[in-house]
Amino acid sequence: MTRLLVPLLAACLAVLTPLPGFAGPEGPTPDGGKVIVLFRTGTDVSQRDRIVRRAGALPRRHFSSVSATAVDLPSPALRTFLEQDPDVVAVIPDRPVQMHAKPGGKPGGGGSIQVVPAGVQRIGAAPGTLVWTGVGVGVAIVDTGLDFAHADLQPLGLACFTAYTACQDDNGHGTHVGGIVAARNNTRDVVGVAPDAVLHAVKVLDASGSGSDSTVMAGLDWVAQNAESLAIHVVNMSLGRPGTLDDNPALRAIVQALHAQGISVVVSAGNDQTTEVSQQVPATYPEVLAVASTTALTGSNSCRFLPGAIAKDTASWFTTDGVFDTATGSGVTISAPGEDQENVNRGCFIQTVGILSTRLGGGTTRMAGTSMSAPHVTGVVALMWEQALSGSATLAPEDARAAIRGRADRVDAAPLDSPTTSYSFDGEREGVLWAPGALN
Repeated sequence: MTRLLVPLLAACLAVLTPLPGFAGPEGPTPDGGKVIVLFRTGTDVSQRDRIVRRAGALPRRHFSSVSATAVDLPSPALRTFLEQDPDVVAVIPDRPVQMHAKPGGKPGGGGSIQVVPAGVQRIGAAPGTLVWTGVGVGVAIVDTGLDFAHADLQPLGLACFTAYTACQDDNGHGTHVGGIVAARNNTRDVVGVAPDAVLHAVKVLDASGSGSDSTVMAGLDWVAQNAESLAIHVVNMSLGRPGTLDDNPALRAIVQALHAQGISVVVSAGNDQTTEVSQQVPATYPEVLAVASTTALTGSNSCRFLPGAIAKDTASWFTTDGVFDTATGSGVTISAPGEDQENVNRGCFIQTVGILSTRLGGGTTRMAGTSMSAPHVTGVVALMWEQALSGSATLAPEDARAAIRGRADRVDAAPLDSPTTSYSFDGEREGVLWAPGALN
């Protein structure tokens, strides 16, 4: 479903822009000196290292799940030397990647009486509602890291990965995402969808919420190598960039490797309402579960030009979306809350109220974006994995997707059209994530 946002008043234009932290349709320009070299299958690390150095380039990181190496090119001319090597399949720009939300919100505190966030309630996962809580299921949060000191995330999985110097979150985005998945049911702060799941920090984004294809690949490569020993069954990636299905075959190959291992990879669809999910990487990959954003609650309306309030289950004004292709598995799998609500003030500006979750440094804060939608789905997949393991079974990514899509709430009705926009209908309303249905 493609949205062309047409505000009621010209003044609304100021608010109806992509969320900060998202690059927009064109995206930032790749660093010409940083590339990813994809080699012929079977080219081992020593061969790759030798080929790169022989061309006068410097290897930064070798990957295990795919025959590829992240490389620094001291001179752009060296790219030609690499491309001419018979063992080199492609030389790919190492494109920038961004988180799909803006850090910020209310200041945090030490401890507080536990709140069940609106998103957790909307998807039917409030404490006591479901039998399953995520016990024994590892979840990789591929993001800015996690706050290892946050009381509402304890205990965290000690095994972690960083593409930088430490796994500790230095931004806040990963901590917020992790809390949506698995904040503990411990009477303080908030509670997540799967409060007993084990979170593992996979830090691929820096303090500004930025990374690159190669840092994401490094994190996913670590997951692929350690998933069995750590019982990691689901990966959350609330990040992405503008791109196409085939613009980085090395990145997709690692996602495919995780898929082949039976690991579900959940990805935010993006925060650019002017594009389709087919124009977002890695959300465009058919191997992932791409998640768009809806409101969890009905908002307030003080604008006399608007006929009514923005209802719950309305497509968020910022969300990237796109029709699901049943033949390939590409497209938006499901929508889930990426914000509490959208209020319209007297000046007819939309004011987003973000999802409440854990804050870097303790306490809680609010953030909005498809970054917040994806972890609701990740939490439900963790619950589904616990259910499967209780019967000595497994859960294939395709089966997780089919259950989530086939048993969603308000299929063919939601996401709803926003009263503030015109809406180009794509022929499908996939519904809103519904945990009791997925676990039925």
